[in-house]
Amino acid sequence: MLAKRIIPCLDVKDGRTVKGVNFVDLIDAGDASELAKLYSDLGADELVFLDITATVEKRATLAKLVKKVASTINIPFTVGGGINTVEDVDVLLSSGADKISINSSAFKDPTLITRLSKNFGTQCVVCALDVKKDDNFKSGFQCYIHGGRVATNRDALEVAKEFYNKGAGEILLTSMDKDGTKNGFALDLNSMISQSITIPVIASGGAGKVEHFYDVFTKGKADAALAASIFHFGEISIPELKLYLKNKGISIREL
Repeated sequence: MLAKRIIPCLDVKDGRTVKGVNFVDLIDAGDASELAKLYSDLGADELVFLDITATVEKRATLAKLVKKVASTINIPFTVGGGINTVEDVDVLLSSGADKISINSSAFKDPTLITRLSKNFGTQCVVCALDVKKDDNFKSGFQCYIHGGRVATNRDALEVAKEFYNKGAGEILLTSMDKDGTKNGFALDLNSMISQSITIPVIASGGAGKVEHFYDVFTKGKADAALAASIFHFGEISIPELKLYLKNKGISIREL
């Protein structure tokens, strides 16, 4: 079995890490590059940086942060936010990012996924799906874009399959209903998507205690689990989490 991955997520605004609940009410959680170094030292498997205020003007600012992070850590990291073109990705990968994450731009033009995977390899193309429960859709979940503010009228399972077929290397699957609640990952959602495609699924939204990670790896069938505030504010330490998972028989990368 491939080792399950633990991935701290840093939502970045103007170089600072922020965290909210259900995508709103943001509070400051520290310097992004300092947190990155800390997580790398503590044994995180990967990191994800999401520039939540990404604009064309801020691309240079983000590239500068990516260079700073790349020089201080030795684990893979993904960067997302406002990525719309092959050129955007080239800048970020050249600055030191290992993968990029796209969301809104993939919905507007799914051929972007194919172009990116052909240019840079599928392994570095992560497609982010932000979804909410909605019984009007066959899977029971609808996708949202623009930081969760705009409904797409697209079914989550249908989109996951389409993005996989277009060349995505991973799906970053966020339950907006669970985001920041700390009451557990959306197990039914993760299990459904994970068992419908053959690329890795990163579960996001709802982590609150170590048991939640065990549940999402076993019942939710996720390949990786992402969390933010529980790590940023010291509620769970990565070494403690990895020891718990190892003792429960989950295959993880050793510290």
